[in-house]
Amino acid sequence: MKKFALIRNSLKDRKNLTTMKIADYLTGKGASCLIVSDGDEIEEGTEAVIVLGGDGTMLRAAKQVVNRQIPLIGINLGTLGYLAEVDLHSIYQAMDSLLADSFSIERRMMLEAVVMRGREELARDIALNDVAIIRRGQLRVLRFMNYVNGSYLNAYSADGIVIATATGSTGYSLSAGGPIVSPEADVLLLTPVAPHTLNTRSVVFQGENEICVEIGRGHIPAAADAAVSFDGANEISVTDGDRIIVRKAEKQTNIIKLSSMSFLEVLRQKMAGS
Repeated sequence: MKKFALIRNSLKDRKNLTTMKIADYLTGKGASCLIVSDGDEIEEGTEAVIVLGGDGTMLRAAKQVVNRQIPLIGINLGTLGYLAEVDLHSIYQAMDSLLADSFSIERRMMLEAVVMRGREELARDIALNDVAIIRRGQLRVLRFMNYVNGSYLNAYSADGIVIATATGSTGYSLSAGGPIVSPEADVLLLTPVAPHTLNTRSVVFQGENEICVEIGRGHIPAAADAAVSFDGANEISVTDGDRIIVRKAEKQTNIIKLSSMSFLEVLRQKMAGS
């Protein structure tokens, strides 16, 4: 690889020191490295995007490059990251591996979600980690009716619901009590947030399934007030009768993997350090 783009989290690299360290090192080795901001166009011919920050920065970068299918590699400037493989102590070694084309690429499933109100499409977006539907406003629970491939699955009252990929199983879904799934798995996780029944659990579906969540009215006789988010961003307001349809996206995120460390080893290290 000889042509790179670099996306940084300005809050985690406030003085731009790590960003410039990487850019100077790559250009000193004869490569090109363009520093871009969130949402900026990435130059044609870019072979890899280096992301400085944490998992949140990686999620935003994944959306930025998804239409170009450019692979990403993360430099972890945070405390706990599953997507950002490289730490501050191994930056130069990682850059040398990229320059020498010594790496593999993991292809991660993404989600596409459509928010419908009757026949009107309110929003459409993609996510690498998850699509979350969470109550807001006054303290009250929501009623969710869940369908899989058009067939009724169940209904329950809860604060919210998370539909996640295997990559997202270590994110919001995990904090809501969902299982950890190896990131290469082609699955959809349906996990309730603070359910109000003891027997409600996460359900794992094959990736080819389509999940539809319909918002219902809870115990309080007032319109439901909730929001749909895609990887924690781009919130869309929803209410009674609105439907959120989630399926596997046609495109994927390509993650550069430098080490031969297995997911189990990474998981053990992350959990030990958390």
